[in-house]
Amino acid sequence: MAHTYYDFFAGGGMAGIGLGRDWSCLFANDIDEKKAESFRTNHPDGDVLLRQDVARVTPQDLPGQADLVWASFPCQDLSVAGKRAGLAGKRSGMFKPFWSLMEDLHAEGRGPKLIALENVCGAITSNGGRDFATLANAFAGLGYRFGAVVVDAAHFLPQSRPRFFMIGLRRDLNVPEHIQSDAPHPTWHSRALIEGRNLLGRNAAKHWTWWNLPIPPARNSGLADVIEDDPMGVRWHSAAETSHLIGLMTPHNLAKLDAAKATGGRVVGTVYRRTRTDAQGQRRQRAEIRFDDIAGCLRTPSGGSSRQTVIVVEGDQVRSRLLAPREAAALMGLPRDYILPTRYNDAYRLAGDGVAVPVVRHLAQSLFEPVLRRNRLSLVA
Repeated sequence: MAHTYYDFFAGGGMAGIGLGRDWSCLFANDIDEKKAESFRTNHPDGDVLLRQDVARVTPQDLPGQADLVWASFPCQDLSVAGKRAGLAGKRSGMFKPFWSLMEDLHAEGRGPKLIALENVCGAITSNGGRDFATLANAFAGLGYRFGAVVVDAAHFLPQSRPRFFMIGLRRDLNVPEHIQSDAPHPTWHSRALIEGRNLLGRNAAKHWTWWNLPIPPARNSGLADVIEDDPMGVRWHSAAETSHLIGLMTPHNLAKLDAAKATGGRVVGTVYRRTRTDAQGQRRQRAEIRFDDIAGCLRTPSGGSSRQTVIVVEGDQVRSRLLAPREAAALMGLPRDYILPTRYNDAYRLAGDGVAVPVVRHLAQSLFEPVLRRNRLSLVA
């Protein structure tokens, strides 16, 4: 029997790909036309997507009763790169109408067994932790046993992408002992998350649990395995363009480049352009490079964020170019046959706004599915 789910703020359907073939999507929602098109093109249940503002979605739009509700609600107001308006912001504030739907489902006796929220780690500290408390109180208010984890996609993919997941289980469910712990684990529970938990009020704290996830096997691929010599959708920079990029580097970053040249072999890295304040207090654009065989966190090419640049060093030869759309998709764990938007910015935005596929699979395999199996067995017994 397939597990069922609703997918809110669904984007290109990465959460569903991560959940896998044993999951059936009953309903999906997103407001973005390009992402909705990608969802419908790539998802076996593509026709379930309703392209509409979540504030206009009603319980009548939601068929049946889902085992899981997944919601990757907008992060712009919670990100350290944004203005930090938090849940009061226009974009991240979409959590409120979403949660109103969860309350309506419970009132109708259709409350989902599990609810999983995904967002940037800034959600933990936004507004001095008050936004984190708001999320916690929402779960506690519906009686969910809940907890949170921080999972970095770098456990599974060559991309640095830590994300915050708050996961709640309905109060009537039996919970397998192995998915809970009496204390936080350093791999999954950051210092900020522990501090956020300690600041919760009595009622929310009463419903809190420390989710216990297994440590995944060591990742066996690196950035160099993803980067293509002849990519589609981008061109290699001219020598002058690469020279200009190198000219934006500080002595510290130039030293990294020199060390890569000194190896004499092929070394692949990435570069982000950032605005920094120099010793004279002037704001200047800088190129910051990394050669740890991991890409920087993918961001969307809007709102002032730069697109990630690939740099390949082979002895004294240095080449650079933008990260290709298919490479961005690979860094999110999307399969090679996933059909990307044709325009570069649309494809890059779809990837940068998404959730890493193997992270969702790990949560499903380690937490969601054991809970659902345990409770189906209980019903049969």
